Amino acid sequence: MTTVMKRRSSPSRGPLSGLARRGKLKYFLPRIGQQAMILDLGCSDNWFKEEAASLGWTRTVGVDLRPPADVVGDVFEWRAIGLEAHSFDAVVAFEVIEHGDFAGVIWDLLKPDGLLFATTPIPRMDRVCRALEAMRLLQHRSSPHSHLTDLRQLAYFDVVERRILWGVSQWAVLRPHVTRT
Repeated sequence: MTTVMKRRSSPSRGPLSGLARRGKLKYFLPRIGQQAMILDLGCSDNWFKEEAASLGWTRTVGVDLRPPADVVGDVFEWRAIGLEAHSFDAVVAFEVIEHGDFAGVIWDLLKPDGLLFATTPIPRMDRVCRALEAMRLLQHRSSPHSHLTDLRQLAYFDVVERRILWGVSQWAVLRPHVTRT
């Protein structure tokens, strides 16, 4: 893999967040073909799209509530903001799942044979994440963690692989159930 994340960590993001971003690219990108259509849910500053493109993954669409997202709007209103059902080979949800009940909307947008790449705090370790944010080692959360979830229990999805990092974060590759039950 070529050099990733050439920019220095933003002071508001925190050094551990920059390290995590590099790790996410290295861990998740090789699991999907370079021609895959990827939705970056909660894309923030569109870092994933930019870095993935620099490595050859050029078909990423970022969606968030505010710019610089490619699609600005509420993903729960996905039809109204121009997204199509089951049109993405992969959905990236990095530090998103804990902010709302996104499982259904991700299932709606992901192809039946697609993959969900998700990272989120381990529910019982969220207080450690909050402490790391206070020490400015992690990016400050953009909204409350109202839906802390063990990714093994995420509705509509089966775990393909799940890792625990640093004892506080879970990273998973998930596949949608054939039907939403």
